[in-house]
Amino acid sequence: MKKTIKLFIAVFLIVGYGSYAQQNRKQVYDNNNSIRLNFYGSYAFEDSFDSYYDFGNYYQGKLKDGFQYGAGLEFEVRPDSYAEILYLRQDTHAPTQYYNGGLYDKYANFDVAMNYILLGGNQSFRKTGKNVEGFGGLMAGVAVIDIKNPSTNYSGSATKFAWGLKGGIIIWATKSVGLKLQGQLLSVAQSVGGGVYFGPGGASTGISSYSSLYQFTIGGGLVFELGDKN
Repeated sequence: MKKTIKLFIAVFLIVGYGSYAQQNRKQVYDNNNSIRLNFYGSYAFEDSFDSYYDFGNYYQGKLKDGFQYGAGLEFEVRPDSYAEILYLRQDTHAPTQYYNGGLYDKYANFDVAMNYILLGGNQSFRKTGKNVEGFGGLMAGVAVIDIKNPSTNYSGSATKFAWGLKGGIIIWATKSVGLKLQGQLLSVAQSVGGGVYFGPGGASTGISSYSSLYQFTIGGGLVFELGDKN
């Protein structure tokens, strides 16, 4: 996980430096380029997962709801179009039931940390002179999933492809500070199985199939305008 955070910081700095250097090389869009710093806080709804190998070998559970938080940095790449790098995290639990050919029927409540590192494109819609701005966008990147079984002390981690979409509004209180309200969908492909297994020991149940996760969140955050956007 420490390596992942270091990677995020490195990418964050590279993107930031690249944007800064580009603006110093030439003035674009009549000096109206915008840089925005976003702080996010949302409620993530629970989602079910299951994996079936055959009638007697499968597991099923739920990734519980909870608070998701994070931050992102946006750069205006063309008028009203933004590129964003962001990090989101949720600490939650995954109560899970296991079945293995009738040999056992066990239960565990895993500790789960969902870490998203994403690159996205956002399009804004705002009428001149108005303090309300609509937006929508798509994201893609990775989810780093850390799992621990408190009963056995087993822990594991996996990095999976993730994608998402979001939409909402920004209410600008001033020219540089706004309140963001948004809905968001995040999906992790092959998040259950194929790397991190919800097994009786926390490692593997021997089931080779997988189940993707879908997390719907609703919330928002604060937006700070750091660039020259009027």
